[in-house]
Amino acid sequence: MCEVGCTTGLRVDIDTLRGTQRGVPNLVDTLARHKIKATFFFSVGPDNMGRHLWRLLRPTFLLKMLRSGAASLYGWDIILRGTLWPGPVIGRSCADIIRRTAEAGHEIGLHAWDHHLWQKKIETMAAQRIGSELQKGKAMLEGIIGMPVSSSAAPGWRCSENALLAKESLGFLYNSDCRGNSIFFPEIHGRKLTHPQIPTTLPTYDELIGRNGITKANYNSHLLSLFRADRLNVLTIHAEAEGLSCAALFEDFLSMAEKRGIRFLPLKELLELAQSFGSSPMLQRTAEGRDGWISTQEGA
Repeated sequence: MCEVGCTTGLRVDIDTLRGTQRGVPNLVDTLARHKIKATFFFSVGPDNMGRHLWRLLRPTFLLKMLRSGAASLYGWDIILRGTLWPGPVIGRSCADIIRRTAEAGHEIGLHAWDHHLWQKKIETMAAQRIGSELQKGKAMLEGIIGMPVSSSAAPGWRCSENALLAKESLGFLYNSDCRGNSIFFPEIHGRKLTHPQIPTTLPTYDELIGRNGITKANYNSHLLSLFRADRLNVLTIHAEAEGLSCAALFEDFLSMAEKRGIRFLPLKELLELAQSFGSSPMLQRTAEGRDGWISTQEGA
């Protein structure tokens, strides 16, 4: 347990138009009050997240939706977005918000061009299509903020070998595509890639809430009990959750963390503090509280 002095990477995933329009400004204001900088990973292409509705046919996904109260957590506009016609291009609608986030001093990274497409199809998507998706997203994001984008984070922690290889050619400083317990260089068939992974090490709100007795009343205390002073700590929050319906809960969390001496940093600064790190493959595994597979550092 981290009683005092933990250094923790804080990343914000933004998946949707609503999360960008409403959740991001709320989080920028909240983090400013606590004098915290974070890494914001933006999805900038079409918001087609409503197309996940087909997954309701899968019992594990339906259970997660019911357990986390998805309709109230995310809003019906997110749940239905892009179901009957192509969703709006987030980067075009929200360029000012993305730009202001960068101007506030936060690190800006690429989450996806089309978040839904990546999360649903990445396992079988051809290398050329993956490269095109990444290039479109990176180019739009760089055009918005007027500076290079040097990091990316795979939607839903789903990353294939083709995706890793495509990212090698785009000059990212690092990627954050998986779950794990330490910063590492990914390996593919024994070949060590050149861009390190900074994995998420802590569970997310939707993975914990409603399971094993975790409620909003004890969520923050439970999450803080999972921090460790002797290992890497990386927390992922979502603009659609901690920036909206869970905003007050997140503000309380930051106050509690501050009392424990927990220091939050953007992932780039966490990488700069690292002394050295090894290499390991990334595997596809299931995780409690999630539907389907996620990429995971071997041995984590």
